[in-house]
Amino acid sequence: MREIASEMLGFLYPPRCPLCDTLILPGERLCADCGGESWTLQGPVCMRCGKPMESGREEYCRDCARKQHAYRQGKAVFAYHDKVRQSMYRFKYANRREYAGFYAGEAARKYGGWIARCGVEVIVPVPMYAWKQRRRGYNQAEVFARALGRELDLPVDAGIVRRIRNTVPQKELNDRQRRKNLKNAFQLNKDVVKYSQILLVDDIYTTGSTVDAVAETLLSGGATHIYCLCISIGAGF
Repeated sequence: MREIASEMLGFLYPPRCPLCDTLILPGERLCADCGGESWTLQGPVCMRCGKPMESGREEYCRDCARKQHAYRQGKAVFAYHDKVRQSMYRFKYANRREYAGFYAGEAARKYGGWIARCGVEVIVPVPMYAWKQRRRGYNQAEVFARALGRELDLPVDAGIVRRIRNTVPQKELNDRQRRKNLKNAFQLNKDVVKYSQILLVDDIYTTGSTVDAVAETLLSGGATHIYCLCISIGAGF
């Protein structure tokens, strides 16, 4: 019955390629055009945040070379360009929540070993301001977190920290303004964090200001190490 229901659902709502949004057959990962390319991050990346770099001669990108982060280490699945940029837009604003399964599968394949070595106990999505989440209908970071949790058999705690200020969109600000914009924007729901090793996940990483702000909040509650994983990341050069 479950297989029949799945087939009927696929007929009514045919799956789409998570990169270009063209129709694909049930069970296919990507369309023929997108499936012929490698989309995950390749080549040298920053040892701290995971941004792609032009050369492997340097350990850190320009952002990480000049400032400290609250998180211990970060990774990203894709570089934020080409089809990935459009895919992220649809995932975030056009209710393409089904894309999360593809993102999570690629993340687990590429970083499952790293996450295990870090001793991660729980996955925590970057929270969205409650009013904004009600208006959109979902928090894309949480959708990704839950898909990743299923892939890695890890618990997801979306209630450990909340966003208490409706901040200005980060893409409109420079690095200094981003930090000011996020000051006191997050708050723990309980005084004590019961987890030691936490994987913080978000959709897009630019300068790390948002991840740092959430990581600082979690560390203030007793967490020991915060690692971060984002679906996509901007260039570090």
